Amino acid sequence: MTGPRKTRRATVHDVAAAAGVSRGTVNRVLNGGYVSADARTAIEAAIAEVGYVPNRAASMLARQRSQAVGFLALEPHSLLLEDPNIGAIMLGANSALSLADHQMVSLVIDSDRDMQRVGRYLSGGFVDGAIIVSARSHDPIIRLIGEIGLPTTFVGHPPDLARDMPYVGIDNAGSALAITRRLMATGRTRIGMIAAALDRDSGADRLTGFKQALGERFDPGLVADVPLYDYTYGVKGMRALLDREPAIDGVFAASDAVAAGALEALREAGRRVPEDVGLVGFDDSSWALRTQPPLSTVHQPAREVGRTAAELVLRQIAGAEPVELSVVLDSPVVWRHSA
Repeated sequence: MTGPRKTRRATVHDVAAAAGVSRGTVNRVLNGGYVSADARTAIEAAIAEVGYVPNRAASMLARQRSQAVGFLALEPHSLLLEDPNIGAIMLGANSALSLADHQMVSLVIDSDRDMQRVGRYLSGGFVDGAIIVSARSHDPIIRLIGEIGLPTTFVGHPPDLARDMPYVGIDNAGSALAITRRLMATGRTRIGMIAAALDRDSGADRLTGFKQALGERFDPGLVADVPLYDYTYGVKGMRALLDREPAIDGVFAASDAVAAGALEALREAGRRVPEDVGLVGFDDSSWALRTQPPLSTVHQPAREVGRTAAELVLRQIAGAEPVELSVVLDSPVVWRHSA
């Protein structure tokens, strides 16, 4: 004689499948976080349908607040120390968190081992939320955040970012188009680009804007692809462009650091800026004013990006509704003397 058959207890996975949402979205509802009204309705209906009973002890533990928010920069160590934008984003985020009496915890990911370590930390309840900078397409951090349901704001918008994950950014494509057109208006006829970080939305979008500005004049042979927004790669990228087209007379560098490197390579080659070659950058960082001549560039409001990202995370932690899912800040052209 067999005993009574045991019924499997419904899980968060079952609720997510029934509601057609991610497990992280279900977790946000269970832990008091923000989701859209439609998602909340679907999840509540799915909970009733599958008979899910939350673990109250675990829920209470999850609701305990650490008063800390993680700041994750997914950059190589060398670039993290040199990139003024990341520092400005960090300071902007810290100012907003400080006003809300929250501590910022800096977490650096530069390897698979870092990713595993940070993943365990984020899943362990040590922070109430996270701000993530420089995530690439198909980055493991995107999947992790989706699974654990941690209140998070991304700086930038990787193409595979879930629709319910908030982000803050700028119009990289539109700004690249605007500064390239301004460069074209100076009469340059052979214009190239040092395109960096094409595995990120920012780098890919800046190349898109450059192509749109040139239209039929776009020459793929005048694009030097480099991996990072880095001075050294600016030098290498500019040397490559000069080898391909000695008559090049205009260059859009994907960042100010890259532009500063390009300026060095142009000087090595005996080319004057702006007399022989018009050069423009992107970011309006400290690099733009350290060069001679100062760079024409696009202003990226890095501190405001950081502050806004922190404010969105804090609103998610508080369960406030609504939380904007996308904030795009203005990034105007700043014209100086390099073009």
